[in-house]
Amino acid sequence: MPRKILLDCDPGHDDAVAMVLAHGDPRVEVVGVTTVGGNQTLEKVTRNALAVATAIGMTEAPIAAGCGRPLVRTPELAAQVHGESGLGGVVLPEPVVALDPRHGVQLIIDTIMAADPGEITLVPTGPLTNIALAARLEPRIVERVREVVLMGGGQHIGNVTPVAEFNVHTDPEAAHVVFNEPWPITMVGLDLTHQALATPEVVADLGAVPGPVTDLLLSIIGFYASAYRDVRGFAAPPLHDPCAVAYCIDPSIVAAEPVPLDVELGGHLTTGMTVADFRRPAPEGCHTKVATVLDAGAFWAAVKGALVRLQNPSTTRAGEPR
Repeated sequence: MPRKILLDCDPGHDDAVAMVLAHGDPRVEVVGVTTVGGNQTLEKVTRNALAVATAIGMTEAPIAAGCGRPLVRTPELAAQVHGESGLGGVVLPEPVVALDPRHGVQLIIDTIMAADPGEITLVPTGPLTNIALAARLEPRIVERVREVVLMGGGQHIGNVTPVAEFNVHTDPEAAHVVFNEPWPITMVGLDLTHQALATPEVVADLGAVPGPVTDLLLSIIGFYASAYRDVRGFAAPPLHDPCAVAYCIDPSIVAAEPVPLDVELGGHLTTGMTVADFRRPAPEGCHTKVATVLDAGAFWAAVKGALVRLQNPSTTRAGEPR
C-alpha cells in the first residue's frame, strides 16, 4: 500500500517539483494539499498549486488555502528566488482543479481525524504555520499522525541568515510549536538538500523523457537555476522540497538519525536557528530525527521515474497496463 501523505506547501519552484514527484511515484499517495504564505503571497502560491495540479493531472486530492501570514511576525517573501508569481519563468495552464472551500488547517485536521491512527504523514515544505495551528486547534491529531517529514531548518547552515533557513525563519514560533509536539519528526534541512543539485548532467538525463510534464519541469529548473546562481552563488540549484517527499517514498534515499531539535526564538543573531544536538547518545525516546546523507542517484532516479509515469497515459500510477 502506498504511504499516504498530505503536502503543506508554498509553490515555489521546488514545491512544484515535490508535487510532480509525489503524484508520479506509486509508493506514495497524495491525500491532500494545503497552501501557506511563504515563497509568495497565499493567493499566488494557491493559484500555483492549482495550476501545477492541473498540469500534472493531480485531480483527486483536495487542495485548500491555509494561512497567509506567520503567527507573530511580519511576512517574508522569496521573490528574489521564485519571482513575482512564485513560479517565475514558468507558463502554467489555467487551473481546472477546484479549490476546496475549507481552510487549509481544517483540511489537515479533517484528513487526519478521518484516517486510521498512523495512516497520514504530514509533509510541510513551507513555513509551519498551518501545521502548528492544526496541532493547537485539534490536539488529537498529534498522536494520530504517522510522522511529520518537513523541509526546513539546517543543523549547520542557513540561507536567510548564517544559521536560519527560510521556512523556519519566516515563522519560528510555528516551528517551535511543531518541533515540541511529541509526534515523530524528520527534519530534511539544508545540509541534506544541498546534496540534491540539479547539475547539467541531471537536467539532461531528465530531459531525455519526452512529454509536457518534462517540459514543465525543465522550465521550473531553468528559472530556478538562474535565480540560485544570481542570488545564492550556486553553480547548480538544490531542489529542497522533493527531498522530503523522497524520504517518504523510500527512507533509504535519505539517511536520518535521532537528534534532539529545537528552534531559537529570541537570539539577536540566531532567531530561527534550528538547534540540533548531535551529542551522543541521543536520549531514549527522542522523537526528532535529522536527515544527513542523500543517495543522489536514487533520488534523481525517483524523479525521472515519476516523469515517465506521468507522461504515459496508458499506464496507472503503479506503472501497470490498464
